[in-house]
Amino acid sequence: MKNLLGVMQGRLLPKFKNRYQAHPLGYWQEEFPIAKSLGLDCIEFILDYNDYEKNPLLTDSGISEIQDTIQKTGVKVVSVCADYFMEAPFHSADSGIVETSKNVLSLLLKNGKKLGVKDIVVPCVDQSSLKSDSDKKVFFENLSPLVKEAEILGINLSLETDLEPKQFLDVIKIFNSKAVTVNYDIGNSASLGFNPIEEFEIYGLHITDIHIKDRKLNSGSVELGTGDAKFEKVLKKIRELNYSGPFIMQAYRDDEGLEIFKRQLDWVRRNFLIE
Repeated sequence: MKNLLGVMQGRLLPKFKNRYQAHPLGYWQEEFPIAKSLGLDCIEFILDYNDYEKNPLLTDSGISEIQDTIQKTGVKVVSVCADYFMEAPFHSADSGIVETSKNVLSLLLKNGKKLGVKDIVVPCVDQSSLKSDSDKKVFFENLSPLVKEAEILGINLSLETDLEPKQFLDVIKIFNSKAVTVNYDIGNSASLGFNPIEEFEIYGLHITDIHIKDRKLNSGSVELGTGDAKFEKVLKKIRELNYSGPFIMQAYRDDEGLEIFKRQLDWVRRNFLIE
């Protein structure tokens, strides 16, 4: 099976409100024909916390417009990066925040099914990091009802964390569900100093969505191939595991977006794609 190759939403367009990563509210449609022209298979949609109620993923009319755009261009939406939950995590001490997040994810699951979404990435990094056993316990208790919904709908809740590999696997295992999986971010793991061989050996079979990114150790994003990511080792393990999910380019961007993406897309096609 050929892996789908896609891009994180907004990377082919000028920055939205000068934000490095955001749903380009009001002009998201423009990215799909560009992605088609570049031979990309899919776009990983973003659900932001800001203006989330205006995101087309959460309205009937929005879903219809996304469906029409997919039909016109052939560029799919098979995954969603739910950055919303970085600002409103399931282990928040505020019960009101948690209840709203549950409702948002429930609606996102139902609407995602209509689009053919297979993975919803739930980030547990930065301000939503699982810093303690208590965080993990509350996270499990509050997310579990949504895991049941995900199972019924056939959608993965793909967790992205900054935990060491064994601790990450422990979090996956407590759910005891095939619907709770791993989003593997190549650049973030490099920045954290993790060994990709160890990561893949410990939780590789649970990976269902991969973000292609490069970062320096303990630092930010850089152009692909110029940071500390061990792409050759990652590719070796991906091949061994017969990974069948998508590759989503979340690579370094500038204010304009498109030309620097084209350069890095060429790098990916020369150095990373599995035929």
